[in-house]
Amino acid sequence: MQIQASTFVRGGAVLATAAATVALLAAPVETAEAETRGGRTAGGRAETRQIASSVLDADENVKFTLTAIRSTADPLAASVRLKAFLRKDGRFVLADSVRVGAADGWFWFPLTGRGAICEFSTASTDPAPVAVSLLITPSIGCSPTERFQLRDGRFTPQGDSAPPPRGGVNAGMGGMAGRAAEQGATVDD
Repeated sequence: MQIQASTFVRGGAVLATAAATVALLAAPVETAEAETRGGRTAGGRAETRQIASSVLDADENVKFTLTAIRSTADPLAASVRLKAFLRKDGRFVLADSVRVGAADGWFWFPLTGRGAICEFSTASTDPAPVAVSLLITPSIGCSPTERFQLRDGRFTPQGDSAPPPRGGVNAGMGGMAGRAAEQGATVDD
């Protein structure tokens, strides 16, 4: 029985594909929230998308961003990072970063779609308060507001007793929360 050379080539391609699949399956799984550089993780790829930003001060010395990080374990899940940048030598330099909500605690598509930002309030005071509320899903509505303070270039989480930012930037009400009140609905106590 004669074996043609094309059989070896085709068989080699199948063997190489099988070896690549085994190597991929044997690779370590990324943690729930992957820190990224340029949209890539150390062991794989994590898609990132900036979903909001705010530049403060008349001299534009402070910048806040909200970034969605798609989960490497579940393509429907995501994490959110709040980052603060301070201007040094004419460029924005990362001062601190904090996670908003739980790792992989958000849904990627509502988070990166229209109306994802329910509230993103910042103020150029010292300390600088930040309030964040994001769309969970269109049917559920917005998340409870999480509050942070940027003091000396570092974030500190704030409880419910922290005052909301006043006199700053508010890019809010993109989600469903609050719309019933806007339409004149009443809430029974």
